[in-house]
Amino acid sequence: MENKTGNAFDVKIFSRLMGFAKKYKLYFSVAASSTILLALFSAARPYVLKLTIDQAIIPKDNESLLYFILLMLVILLTEVILQFTFIYFSNWVGQHIIRDIRAKVFRHILQFKMTYFDKNSVGKLVTRVVSDIETISAFFTQGVFMIASDILKMLVVTVIILFINWQLALITLAVLPILIYATKRFQIAIKATFQEVRNQVANLNSFVQERVTGMKIVQLFNREDIEYDNFKEINNKHKKAYIKTIWYYSIFFPIAEILSSIAIGLLVWFGGLQVVNQSIASVSEIFAFIMYAQMLFQPLRQIADKFNQLQMGIVCGERVFKVLDTDSSIVKQGIIKAKDLNGNIKFTDVKFSYIKGEEVLKGISLEVKKGNTVAIVGATGAGKSTIINLINRFYEIDSGKIHIDDIPVDQYDIESLRKQVAIVLQDVFLFSDSILNNITLKDEKISLEEVIVAAKQIGIHDFIMTLPGDYLFNVKERGGMLSSGQRQLIAFLRAYVSKPSVLILDEATSSVDSHSEQMIQYATETITKDRTSIVIAHRLATIKQADKIIVMDKGLIVEKGTHQELLMKEKGFYKNLYDKQFALEIN
Repeated sequence: MENKTGNAFDVKIFSRLMGFAKKYKLYFSVAASSTILLALFSAARPYVLKLTIDQAIIPKDNESLLYFILLMLVILLTEVILQFTFIYFSNWVGQHIIRDIRAKVFRHILQFKMTYFDKNSVGKLVTRVVSDIETISAFFTQGVFMIASDILKMLVVTVIILFINWQLALITLAVLPILIYATKRFQIAIKATFQEVRNQVANLNSFVQERVTGMKIVQLFNREDIEYDNFKEINNKHKKAYIKTIWYYSIFFPIAEILSSIAIGLLVWFGGLQVVNQSIASVSEIFAFIMYAQMLFQPLRQIADKFNQLQMGIVCGERVFKVLDTDSSIVKQGIIKAKDLNGNIKFTDVKFSYIKGEEVLKGISLEVKKGNTVAIVGATGAGKSTIINLINRFYEIDSGKIHIDDIPVDQYDIESLRKQVAIVLQDVFLFSDSILNNITLKDEKISLEEVIVAAKQIGIHDFIMTLPGDYLFNVKERGGMLSSGQRQLIAFLRAYVSKPSVLILDEATSSVDSHSEQMIQYATETITKDRTSIVIAHRLATIKQADKIIVMDKGLIVEKGTHQELLMKEKGFYKNLYDKQFALEIN
């Protein structure tokens, strides 16, 4: 849970959010000007009513009465136009600003190291990018502009009533200090509850996202009732957090209503006595002051609610800026463009740990020559997948050196480097889109014709043509409409059309049926031909033809050699693995 603050207002976050408005100075100025004029014209209505009573109704002057009615009509029409201008442009500014913030946050997230995603919930990140930033919109539309309008209106009203009748003005303002104090206490209390609400919203989003994504596991292990109970608990925490905000609302607004009613009651009582005694107040002044009292206290009651919108925007801004301020990006100091690499890869005493002090790679040294296929085998957790994650800099190494074509990988421009290194993962991720878009990833430089030619070359064109809509078939979320083997084939084609200099296959044939394995094996032979390739294999039978096999155990390389060379080691690690797997296949 994130730290809470008792401060009612965070000036630093406020200033930072306002900084995004600089880009839209003109529209911001139009909205601000409308706010100022709206306050002035709204405050003019009661005064015109006073003049109407004094100069037209009491003297029974029909011509003056018509004049004042027309004047009030003009004021009302002007208010309507100003209200429209204010609402439209304040929302226009707000929506453009949250678009900019959302784009900036998402762009920043795209640059994060994989370590960040390993440690942070996807659901919470979605909350930051979507709902938290949406709340920032209210910071501008319901917060800044509305509060400025209400404060300005209250100041104008205060000046006018002091000018009209200072005794009645003092009575009207008598309860104001109490109401301001109550508002201040309300603002401080409500900010902490809003932070708790946003925490619970993030937890709720995270829980639902993870369970929906892993629904197959939930149902497979009959955890429906358990997860439902867990959801009810989280949902209940969210409810309690929200009810706490309602509690403060239910206390503040009745107090504000009573105080404003007391002020109007005192005004009517004292003003009425003055009128009866024909003293300092007139009937027109009483009418005007009742209207001014409503104009004074109604914004003050609403300003607390609008200040809450402002605070919610600041709370969400604080969370969003925390993501923006997170320094978890890969250092991009490289300037060398990786293009048409030979594919000579060299690891020199590379050490790496996901968690500080817990090394996964303990000084790895290996070499992959241009055009060769190198297979890496070993038990789960040996560090095989970690090696491939370091080649294209998904993670930063702790020490040692990684060279490609005799150049350290950190000296390459990271975008160009990743374009030259294609990876086919064991767990293939497909977007909810067409097969074509999942293959090209919407790269306009890759045409449908090129994709078809490539599909025919690796032997999967016929499979794609059997699908409804062939290359335009929508695979739905995470490729749910395809089998695991079919998803692997799409991943192979995706890697192939990118024309990489280095190809990495991570357990690409595990968990697929024999027919799919044959197709994948053919595809593997095609796309690895004359291309530097690293294959992480679970089934040892698939790597017999590799130029070199590297055997890993507990973060260290324990054996190197060809398939035949390693089998000749009687008590070798590889021979032991191979014999066990061969025995299982026979049985």
